[in-house]
Amino acid sequence: MSVERAIMDRGKRPGRSLAARNNQIYMDLKDIVREHALPFLPAKSLFRFTTVCRDWRLQISSPFFAHNQSLSCRSTSGLFLQTPGGSPSLLPIGANFCGVPDPFLRFLPEPVDIRSSSNGLLCCQGHGADKAYYICNPVTQQWKKLPKSNANHGSDPAVVLLFDPSLLNFVVEYKIICAFPSTDFGEATEFEIYSSKEGSWEIAGEICFGARRVIPKSGVHVNGVVYWMTTGSILAFDLTKERSQLLQDYVARGILGAFSGKLCKANVSGNSIIVYVLANAHSNTMQMGSNTRMWSEKQRIVLDSKIVGDVARDYSVLHVDGDLMVVHSRERVYSYDFKSRATEVMSNVSDIYNMRCLPYVNNLVSL
Repeated sequence: MSVERAIMDRGKRPGRSLAARNNQIYMDLKDIVREHALPFLPAKSLFRFTTVCRDWRLQISSPFFAHNQSLSCRSTSGLFLQTPGGSPSLLPIGANFCGVPDPFLRFLPEPVDIRSSSNGLLCCQGHGADKAYYICNPVTQQWKKLPKSNANHGSDPAVVLLFDPSLLNFVVEYKIICAFPSTDFGEATEFEIYSSKEGSWEIAGEICFGARRVIPKSGVHVNGVVYWMTTGSILAFDLTKERSQLLQDYVARGILGAFSGKLCKANVSGNSIIVYVLANAHSNTMQMGSNTRMWSEKQRIVLDSKIVGDVARDYSVLHVDGDLMVVHSRERVYSYDFKSRATEVMSNVSDIYNMRCLPYVNNLVSL
C-alpha cells in the first residue's frame, strides 16, 4: 500500500467513525422516544405518529403497546359534554392532542347518555325501553353491552365506572356501581355492583339509612371508594368492604374530585376557587372539643384576570383533579394548570348548566 493511499484511508476513517457515532446516537434516541416517550402520549398524537415509519406503526398498533399506553397516559385529555337527551360532544384540553373518530358515539347500536367515565372507558345508557348499559372506548370504537341490572336504577341513575389499568393484567377489568333509592325503606340508599370479571350485577347487602337524594352526576371514585354528593352530605361507599358512610360536614355546593390520591371538593369564594381535600372522614365521631377537621385547604386559586376578565363570583367548576381544573364562566370554559398556574380559554359554551360534564382520558385501552 502506498503512503498516499494510507494517508487518504486514514483521513477517511474519522469521517466514517463520526458518521457511525451519529447514526448510533440517532438509533439510541429513536429507541428512547419509542420506548419511553410514545406511551405517555394521547391516542390522537399516536395515530399521527404511525406515519413516521414502519417500526413506529407496528409498535403503536401492537396490543402490548396499547396496554402500556393505558398505564402511562392517565391525565385528563378533555371533557365529554351532553345535554339531557342530546348528542354528546368532546371538548379537548388541547385540540391538537385529544380527539376521537366519532365524538357523537354513533358506532353504538342506539343513541345513548354518557353516565360515567374512567381512564379512557365510558359507561353509557341507551335511550331504548330496556335502558341498556354499554361500556366503550371512543378511540377504538370497541363496545360491550352489559346484562340487565337486577334493580330499577331510575331514569337518571347515579352510576360510577371504576377502571384502573393493571400492569400485570392484560384483560381489562372494571366495575360499575349504582346508588339507588331503596324500595323497602324510606330515606335509605342501596347499591348494585356490576363486575366485568363475573359478568353480572349483584345487589350489595349494605343499606345506607339517612341518605337524602343522591345527585346522579356527582359521583367520583378515589382509591376504591366511591363518593356522591347528596342534599346536605356526601355518601361514601367502600367497594372492598362494601360499607357505606355519610360525611355530614359538607356544604352542598361545588364539585367533587380527586387530588393527590384524596377526595377533594372545589368551592367558589369571592374571586377565588378553594380546593379542599378530605383529611379525616371520621371527624364527626371525634370527641367534643377536638380540633380535628374533616377538610383541609389544599389550594386557593385566582384565575388570571387578563384571560377571564372581571367575572368574580360567576364561576362554575366543571372538573378538578391533581393536574387540572376546568371552570365555566359567562359562556366560556377555561382550564387552569396547577403546575404552571396558567389559565387558558378552552371554548365558548353557553348552556353549560344543563350539561353533564365528564372527564376523559384519550387512551388505547382495549376491551
